[in-house]
Amino acid sequence: MCCRFVRQSRPETLAAQFGVDIAVMPFFAPSYNVAPQSTQPVVRLNRDTGRHEFALMRWGLVPFWAKDAKIAYTTFNARAEEVRSKPAFREAFKKRRCLIPADAFYEWQKLDAKTRQPWAIGLKSGDPCAFAGLWESWQTPNHGLSPVPTPAPALETFTILTTGPNELMQPIHNRMPVILPAEDYTRWLGSDPDSTDNTRPLIDMLHPYPAERMRAWPVSSCVGNVRNNDAALLNPAHPDPTSPQGSLFPAHGYPQC
Repeated sequence: MCCRFVRQSRPETLAAQFGVDIAVMPFFAPSYNVAPQSTQPVVRLNRDTGRHEFALMRWGLVPFWAKDAKIAYTTFNARAEEVRSKPAFREAFKKRRCLIPADAFYEWQKLDAKTRQPWAIGLKSGDPCAFAGLWESWQTPNHGLSPVPTPAPALETFTILTTGPNELMQPIHNRMPVILPAEDYTRWLGSDPDSTDNTRPLIDMLHPYPAERMRAWPVSSCVGNVRNNDAALLNPAHPDPTSPQGSLFPAHGYPQC
């Protein structure tokens, strides 16, 4: 599962990483506690030019056929094993794939019946990464009204794909977001000019990212409150001594919350 993540890289860094002209990027501020139902930047193909572009979308996918937008509360993640068959995701998987820029994500490790330790997980290199995602455009149904009212702007939404854990994540949680290496961005978006079949199932890409390229560190329980949104949330905190990774990270103290 992935229900919180961090995006702190500068626009110039993201523009270079995803091959987007910074002059046409929409404005978006850093966020250290991104949660479902918030509006976030994603990278997709421009319908007219076929080039990569940033678009602002709401996290929680609303399929084009949905009667209302409430389904988004249960579709902020899509299991990689189900995207080809589950009605909420299968059309988007064929035609509307995207990348979600992130610098880290949070996950909660269950220590006992009452205690969960939050962890931050990112790349060892410190570089931003990209989660595999799907996006949709949804229009509020007319419901047979006559005369037909002026349609509201389409709601564009996205979901983050998840897969099983790698060796780093396994002690923390049984799911993790699908992280794509930079060399796979073009194939995932479907824009590889050398490919003879850009629509073939891409299930082979939806596997855990190599554990040896990632790091994890315990953080404060402050991250559990979505109103907390500052860089201090990423400060390493005193790990639980029973944690299998507890001795790997220095203790810098919790932020105040």
